[in-house]
Amino acid sequence: MDDNVYMLADGEICRRIGKKIRQLRLRQNITQMSLAEQSQISVSSVKKIENGEIGSFDSLMRVLRILGELDIFSPLLKEEEMSPNEYLEFVEANKKKQRKRAKSTVNTTTLINQEESEW
Repeated sequence: MDDNVYMLADGEICRRIGKKIRQLRLRQNITQMSLAEQSQISVSSVKKIENGEIGSFDSLMRVLRILGELDIFSPLLKEEEMSPNEYLEFVEANKKKQRKRAKSTVNTTTLINQEESEW
């Protein structure tokens, strides 16, 4: 199974993913029905995924979440780190974009004193 993933056909990749999901489910002693209920998908969707027929990325993510394997997406979600120069450029660009607020010409303490004096 050390095949280069880029050399595999899409269908073969899906088949292997489905096989792995089935193994994970069985190792955790979860029935297809239970996995479907917890993932909020149909039992037929679970069966299709396990057969390598992954028609919905959303369903795949739900199943992986329940099986505790969602972390396989971590490399895709990792934020790229900025170099110090990139960070400085980012900060400088954001300083320029800050909105200017109009300053109030009315002194609030004067208003409060005026209201008190009227009573």
